[in-house]
Amino acid sequence: MTTLTITAKGQITLKQELLRHLNVAPGQKIEADKLPDGRLVVRTASRTGSIDKFIGSLEQKGGSRLSIAQIKKISAEGWAGKR
Repeated sequence: MTTLTITAKGQITLKQELLRHLNVAPGQKIEADKLPDGRLVVRTASRTGSIDKFIGSLEQKGGSRLSIAQIKKISAEGWAGKR
């Protein structure tokens, strides 16, 4: 079990091991649900991307060809709703 400390502002910082377990990085969101017995359930927030937003996100009219790394980055942003 991991123990977290509440700051004077009522905030907590999740330790790296918990962030890795949730598979989240800075800038990403998590959700917390309150349970009747006083516990919280924390999970990665649902992604907002959709296949409609993803289709066409790699298109570059008149541009050069994209590298695999660029395609991966753009794809991840598209599925996360950032494009």
